[in-house]
Amino acid sequence: MAASVGRRCLRLLRGVTPWRSSLLHCENTTMSHFLQPLRKLPVRAFYTNARRVHTASARTLFLLRPLPILLVTGSGYAGYRQYEKYRERELEKLGLEIPPKLAGHWEVALYKSVPTRLLSRAWGRLNQVELPHWLRRPVYSLYIWTFGVNMKEAAVEDLHHYRNLSEFFRRKLKPQARPVCGLHSVISPSDGKILNFGQVKNCEVEQVKGVTYSLESFLGPRTSTDDLPFAPATPCGSFRNQLVTREGNELYHCVIYLAPGDYHCFHSPTDWTVSHRRHFPGSLMSVNPGMARWIKELFCHNERVVLTGDWKHGFFSLTAVGATNVGSIRIYFDRDLHTNSPRYSKGSYNDFSFVTHANKEGIPMRKGEHLGEFNLGSTIVLIFEAPKDFNFKLKAGQKIRFGEALGSL
Repeated sequence: MAASVGRRCLRLLRGVTPWRSSLLHCENTTMSHFLQPLRKLPVRAFYTNARRVHTASARTLFLLRPLPILLVTGSGYAGYRQYEKYRERELEKLGLEIPPKLAGHWEVALYKSVPTRLLSRAWGRLNQVELPHWLRRPVYSLYIWTFGVNMKEAAVEDLHHYRNLSEFFRRKLKPQARPVCGLHSVISPSDGKILNFGQVKNCEVEQVKGVTYSLESFLGPRTSTDDLPFAPATPCGSFRNQLVTREGNELYHCVIYLAPGDYHCFHSPTDWTVSHRRHFPGSLMSVNPGMARWIKELFCHNERVVLTGDWKHGFFSLTAVGATNVGSIRIYFDRDLHTNSPRYSKGSYNDFSFVTHANKEGIPMRKGEHLGEFNLGSTIVLIFEAPKDFNFKLKAGQKIRFGEALGSL
């Protein structure tokens, strides 16, 4: 009995031995293949009281574990930025002024290298995809909850009415939702937040307090009425004098930021005549207040549409500034305008005159009249000429709605 058991065990061991040998051979081959590049890496040694210890250089560690290092570094930087924002908010609550920390040239260049125009075009096409009827309510409800949208003001409150995200973003309001102020000469063209306002000094405009951009870079060279030839480069004072047409007048500005949850259409802020449009293809960086405090001349980098003309006190302009996922800027009376188009390269601009032989004046706009729309939140910049006694009825940082007063004489 014992002999038969011994023979049976011997047969089992003979069967297992080749399998174990092949497994060990495979393991050794794999380990040698994995350790082969490590043998070529520089190794340093140091001694402790106990034993000799071998360590790899920093370069070796980076080559071995790039993903964890990138994750740790990125998380650390993001955490630091969040701490900085928290500290700024706490100091603002105490009423202390915080000097802006501007991005370096390399940071701006790195941000501009992101293909935001391509991403915005893809986002625009996604917004036009028709949603199934059963999916509309949950998708729009999530957006309403995230950005605090007030659907009671919408002309159509039924969420199933909007076939796609684009229609929902461009929803119209009930006529009584935004009464237009008739007592003041300039009203807010849109819903939003007042980032800055005041007089334009030294041809520099404040996008937020302490961070400026060049007036001439933003509007582009002043054009003449004769077939719109470009005026030669002029010093700052001369450029401002080209805009201020009446003696005793000053140049004023107002910046309104439209958040994603705001009403996305914009209207005429006063009675004026639009004579010229200039389209600047550009980047599509975010224009939220945090980015406006961080990047100098942010509005000059981004794609924008500048409408210029005249009102009763002289020069008047309204500029719609694009942003990330807001490459589409539409002006209702300008069918030739195509923003965020691949055929236009950044750094250029194209002009169009609404003054023709048949129309000697341009496009007349009444205060409160529909002017255009964004596909998502963005920024409106007003730059206009007015007498010295013009007063804004605003506070920086306040929320404002279309139709409410900006200022008057």
